[in-house]
Amino acid sequence: NLMLTFFVFSQRDFFGKGPELLQRLSECSEENPSMADLLVALFYLPARHLHEYDRLLLKLGTCFEVSSSDYQKLQDSRSKFEALDLQLKRKRKEAEYTFHFWKSFPGKMTDSLRKPHRRLICESSNKALTLQNAGRFSVNWFILFNDALVHAQFSTHHVFRLATLWVEPIPEENTGMYALKVITPEETFTLLASSPTEKAKWLRSINQAVDQALSGAGQDTASLSSGQKLEPPVSRTASYTFYKEGRLKEATYEGRWLAGKPHGRGVLKWTDGRIYTGEFKNGLEDGFGEFTAPNKTLNKNDYYQGQWKDGKMHGLGTYRYASGEVYDGSFQDGMRHGHGMLRSGKLNTSSPSVFIGQWLLDKKTGYGVFDDITKGEKYMGMWQDHLRQGNGVVVTQFGLYYEGAFKDNKMMGTGILLSEDDTTYEGEFSDDWTLNGKGVLTMANGDYLEGSFSGEWGSGLKVTGSYFKPHLFDTDKDKTRALGRLCVCAEDKWQAVFEECWSQLGCEEPGRGENWKAWENIAVALTTSRRHIQDSPELLSRSHNKTLESLEVIPQHIGPITMERYHTIRLYLITACDTPLHPLGRLLETLVAVYRMTYVGVGANRRLLHQAVNEIKSYLNRIFQIVRFLFPDLPEEGGLIPEPSTSLQDDKDQDSTDGGAPESPKPGRVVSSSGLLLPVLLPRLYPPLFTLYALDKEKEDDVYWECVLRLNKQPDLALLAFLGVQQYVLSSTKDACFASAVETLQQISTTFTPSDKLQVIQLTFEEITKEVQSLLKQDFLWSMDDLFPVFLYVVLRARIRNLGSEVSLIEDLMDPCVQHGEHGIMFTTLKACYYQIQHEKIT
Repeated sequence: NLMLTFFVFSQRDFFGKGPELLQRLSECSEENPSMADLLVALFYLPARHLHEYDRLLLKLGTCFEVSSSDYQKLQDSRSKFEALDLQLKRKRKEAEYTFHFWKSFPGKMTDSLRKPHRRLICESSNKALTLQNAGRFSVNWFILFNDALVHAQFSTHHVFRLATLWVEPIPEENTGMYALKVITPEETFTLLASSPTEKAKWLRSINQAVDQALSGAGQDTASLSSGQKLEPPVSRTASYTFYKEGRLKEATYEGRWLAGKPHGRGVLKWTDGRIYTGEFKNGLEDGFGEFTAPNKTLNKNDYYQGQWKDGKMHGLGTYRYASGEVYDGSFQDGMRHGHGMLRSGKLNTSSPSVFIGQWLLDKKTGYGVFDDITKGEKYMGMWQDHLRQGNGVVVTQFGLYYEGAFKDNKMMGTGILLSEDDTTYEGEFSDDWTLNGKGVLTMANGDYLEGSFSGEWGSGLKVTGSYFKPHLFDTDKDKTRALGRLCVCAEDKWQAVFEECWSQLGCEEPGRGENWKAWENIAVALTTSRRHIQDSPELLSRSHNKTLESLEVIPQHIGPITMERYHTIRLYLITACDTPLHPLGRLLETLVAVYRMTYVGVGANRRLLHQAVNEIKSYLNRIFQIVRFLFPDLPEEGGLIPEPSTSLQDDKDQDSTDGGAPESPKPGRVVSSSGLLLPVLLPRLYPPLFTLYALDKEKEDDVYWECVLRLNKQPDLALLAFLGVQQYVLSSTKDACFASAVETLQQISTTFTPSDKLQVIQLTFEEITKEVQSLLKQDFLWSMDDLFPVFLYVVLRARIRNLGSEVSLIEDLMDPCVQHGEHGIMFTTLKACYYQIQHEKIT
């Protein structure tokens, strides 16, 4: 068009004085042609000479040997000229066909459709194609261009871009009509052809036009008419702006499509600034995606990154609100639902706080922990509709402890309140830290007040009642009853976390589901996560990638459990719990997060130790239930796996039996949740747990430590004699005696699990025995009276700072099956040493 305009304006200068010159140049044979016709002929002139170049190259080819490279080059050039000639003729034919169409149907509609690049392919003015279920007097005219299908009616028309148009034939046996189904992002309609020939023609024409539009307008159309590729891809990449009323009105989608719907990866942008980038399925956001929504009030953006389903946030995700709050957890139907953590504000703002727990339909409901950093308080208990409701515990940075009932976000009902100095109130409350009603106030020395109380704790209490001073041996009225009665029981904590894990395994309720389906879900979850992370290689180390690959192989999970298979299961659990992409690993990671959230900071309160220990035991029971669901043949808690017996061992056993006496039963491995799972769980929870033990045992450990320091001032022989070690041991000992046993026992502080700590104690005993045997140069059998003083010496020299905490941890979490065995006796000896040291008098 620009060239034509340029020539029209310039022809006066160049050809104005000699139009006959222009006619000669254009090789036009018509008499008195118009200037426009002459110019068109002039533009087409090079194309008319193409066949002559072709003939010239053919003649040149005769001058060379057929096998020569020059001959081949000439032949290739000939082919290109021939193809170019055909292409230009076709393009001219299309342009002339389109030009005559615009002239034949003048009007506003055709003027609005007329574009320089647009070419007509076919149109239905001959009634060869009509709209199914159209009105009796309606006019439906379909015009197929190289970039769009136009549906024109009386005074309106709609343009369907070919990049987002799909057409498929409807079998004639179904309807008895020659029908085509046309699918576009917002409309689907059926076209009826007048004959099978017309149907085939329109189907082929639309498909070819769509394919050409997708492959690029500049592409050669020769391949289309050759019939090599009749159907364009059902899945394709294209851009589209929605126009109909609804949530997508005026939104623009750019990305993958499948049969008229966004499907695959894409970007959806709304005119108000909202943007979704991620996966789509059947036209809706589904899979992993990122969403940004402007908050006009705060002039910042809300931002979500996570899982979607059916166009809504669904699954795990992180939502960063414009206000500064961050929610990290589960969503369902676009709402916070399940387990999640909400961080509000930062440390320098007015109300920083963290909530971690259960959500129901966008509200805190169920068990949760709320850390109010401004107040220095932490609440652990039940919630309903964002309010503290039900039983709960509050600890403060000043050492106050409350457990009891809450109502409408306040301490209301029966509760127990303890201060740092062990002053205790048990009775009725009406508000936070406010006593109101009957109760008992017990002093640190055991004296107590019983009656009616009113007022806020710490700012003067009004009391009407009686004062009691119990006798020294009065044990009838023990007012300091055990804590934990009015708090949430361990089994009711973090239910949403375990439900999420069961759900990932395909179970609606704990233990209710198909075992094979659970393993299938695990494999799918790992494969999907690995593919997702492979897009960001920095997130996945080579070793982590190998771990995932090994976990994708489903282990043997059906069949009798032998020691070998038990060992395989144990290794599998260690590996699974090492990656958060495995449902068990995700469960463990979340449990570690909630445990630390509960018992770190203000939560490091000695009165919470009992609850912290019970919580770990509850984790073990509930995880063991999942493990037994995955490995159904694993014996239940306390069940026995027989040790494998080799024939060699059998022979030895046979030799040792005298007179055909019956063999003693073969030992076996006792299956327990603690034995299987504590090595995986406890190392991650050890720091907060051991801190609680250290706080709880602080007084006893201080007394013990003072004695250790005093007694260690004595030289070896003097200390051994003082402790009552037998003379035959004393006479043989040298300087720095039992050094290896002392070094071994010191390793108890570097281990995590009770079984590892008990193993250290056993090795210490073995080292002591080994040293005494080498001194006496003979086999030696200990009696406890002889052994105890020596072991006491080793414990003193080992100088273990928090031995009371170590002893309590072992006692609380040791495997029940070892309590009465060799390990149990050795542990009792260590425990006796701890108490002996505290009460040791230096004479």
